[in-house]
Amino acid sequence: MVNIREALLSDVPAITKIYNDAILHTVATFDLVEQPLAERMVWFEKYGGKYPLIVAEINGEVAGYSCLNPFRDKDAYEDTTELSIYISPAFQGKGVGKKLMEEIIQHARSLGYHVMIGGITGGNEASVKLHERFGFEFAGCFKEVGYKFDQWQDVHFYQLIIKD
Repeated sequence: MVNIREALLSDVPAITKIYNDAILHTVATFDLVEQPLAERMVWFEKYGGKYPLIVAEINGEVAGYSCLNPFRDKDAYEDTTELSIYISPAFQGKGVGKKLMEEIIQHARSLGYHVMIGGITGGNEASVKLHERFGFEFAGCFKEVGYKFDQWQDVHFYQLIIKD
């Protein structure tokens, strides 16, 4: 069973492991170098309040995480947020992404956000399907904006207008 809860400082090593795996093996992030634990501890401190960080736990193990981030730093974007979801390879295809998405949308709704944005690197059909399942709609594509694994990567943007 998947348990969703707020992330704790003690979760940061597991979160770091999941994120570093994504850096090394996927185009889900455009970071190119693994991040040390100390850097991720600093990263963790920016979450809370309007920007929640949640984890999915299975049998006491962090299986994935999701967070809300500022979309842009201009005041007019205050009611728009960008989400991230990362799943441990050991737990992919087990409904973890679905549970995290359900919960992070609830957080966004309760925090009064109007729009959620998801940026998905081209070719990540599992992420596209997950976003579309929850009502996200394709909003546009930035072509060849990241260079990883010796090729240019497109980023497709999906958005969900949150209704009360």
